[in-house]
Amino acid sequence: MAVPKGKVSKARRDKRRSSHWKLETPGITACPNCGSFHLPHRVCKVCGKYKGREVIAAVEEKH
Repeated sequence: MAVPKGKVSKARRDKRRSSHWKLETPGITACPNCGSFHLPHRVCKVCGKYKGREVIAAVEEKH
């Protein structure tokens, strides 16, 4: 039966585990209409367009 030869310290254990849980950056694209950044395959929240056509009404800023 396999038995560990010695205690594995918390630092050594955590170094081994750290590489599996790294976060990846989301793929962000620029809107071809207004240039603001949004997630791919989703409607732009600024101009309300998707694939060149208006899907939702654009939100106007209130001053």
